[in-house]
Amino acid sequence: MSDRTLTTAPAAEPVRHVDAGDEGYSKDLKSRHINMIAIGGAIGTGLFLGAGGRLAGAGPSLAIAYAVCGIFAFFVVRALGELVLYRPSSGAFVSYAREFMGEKGAYTAGWLYFLNWSTTTVADITAAAVYAHYWSMFTDVPQWILALIALSVVLAANLISVKYFGEMEFWFSIIKVAALSAFMLVGIYLVVTGHKIGDHTPGLSSVTEHGGLFPAGLLPMLLVIQGVVFAYASVELCGVAAGETENPQKIMPKAINSIMWRVGVFYVGSVVLLALLLPYTSYSSGQSPFVTVFDELGVPGAAGVMNLVVLTAALSSLNSGLYSTGRILRSMAMSGSAPKFTARMNKGKVPYGGVLFTAAFGIAGVALNKFMPGEAFEIVLNLASLGILGTWAMVMLCSLFFWRRSEAGLVERPAYRLPWAPYTQIVTLVFLVGVLVLMWSDGGVGRWTVSLVPLIAAALVVGWLCVRKRVAALAAGAARD
Repeated sequence: MSDRTLTTAPAAEPVRHVDAGDEGYSKDLKSRHINMIAIGGAIGTGLFLGAGGRLAGAGPSLAIAYAVCGIFAFFVVRALGELVLYRPSSGAFVSYAREFMGEKGAYTAGWLYFLNWSTTTVADITAAAVYAHYWSMFTDVPQWILALIALSVVLAANLISVKYFGEMEFWFSIIKVAALSAFMLVGIYLVVTGHKIGDHTPGLSSVTEHGGLFPAGLLPMLLVIQGVVFAYASVELCGVAAGETENPQKIMPKAINSIMWRVGVFYVGSVVLLALLLPYTSYSSGQSPFVTVFDELGVPGAAGVMNLVVLTAALSSLNSGLYSTGRILRSMAMSGSAPKFTARMNKGKVPYGGVLFTAAFGIAGVALNKFMPGEAFEIVLNLASLGILGTWAMVMLCSLFFWRRSEAGLVERPAYRLPWAPYTQIVTLVFLVGVLVLMWSDGGVGRWTVSLVPLIAAALVVGWLCVRKRVAALAAGAARD
């Protein structure tokens, strides 16, 4: 059965789409893996590294930006969760786009997702190299060499089997959650007791005596939303992983529902604590805000431990990106809209072609770290944001088309649903367009990034013209079978 065909069914019954790209995978991801992958997707480099610069720019109001973006991130992953419960697929939203929007939709969704993760891969290896420079033993090692080492280690583990990916992500997530929990406990203690951090006494005075909630006005808070969206870039990962788990109907709802409170506790809670512990002017884009706090606190070794944790977060994100793009590219290759070799799988049932294809762009990131080490992270961050916005938009469009088909009786919605459909999808799409407008309004790199949208659209059109004959030929062959 092909990924482009529908099984036959009586007219009165909903039809069921079958995706050939789902064949050949092992089902080695367990409940603990999926739950921790969901956590890992909600806690990434955007919080551990990016929050420092955003706090310095927007002040304590950053917590509001995280809360607002967190709500829309939850809508996206909840919409994806409904689609997963309808039909689990390692092709995730690419497979759903194929079913509800045709091959052009699948092609667009897949390559936007690849834009997201290929650039995020560069951001992650850049962040890993920056974190490693914190320790004196790595100070003299060029940033590009450290970036190459990070890419090589994670790539090797990813190519072995999905079980190794799951275990690596499980322990990465354990470390991140444990560290953030410890930080929050220490932070709450410092705020409650008024224990000095350096020369500063933590508490509400950190906010009220330094410009209040909006020290630079409302606009900076709105402008940082584009970067905050990047912080939530991996929330859709659990939807991709559902295709390699034994019982997604039981596991996925619990994992997805828990994302909301994790966002509230870890993102919003952490930023609130950071704002209470030190004035927003104490933070900077060049250092993790958590490391800044422990540096000021003067606890021997504490800052080094926290820096190790944020390094783990970067490697976790890199691990996730290689995993997910490998699966997405294979789904596309099976229908002809991605290079043929990206469909290849090894003995460990890993789509190594797609994983290596993504890693190749990481090599380009190593070069970027060699020639532009200071600007590498900011450049790829903005490009990744475009991919994220496009991916989230495709998820919500798939959800909207799915809802319309269910209303027509062509498909059956599962009991686990995105609430308030179709208004939720529409409002989320409006929000995503609003983020693009904010990026343009920010000027500088943000405006330059948005100006690339027509070029990206043109590249997608040219790419489609190059692959459409192969897509049509594969579809015709599948129809004959």
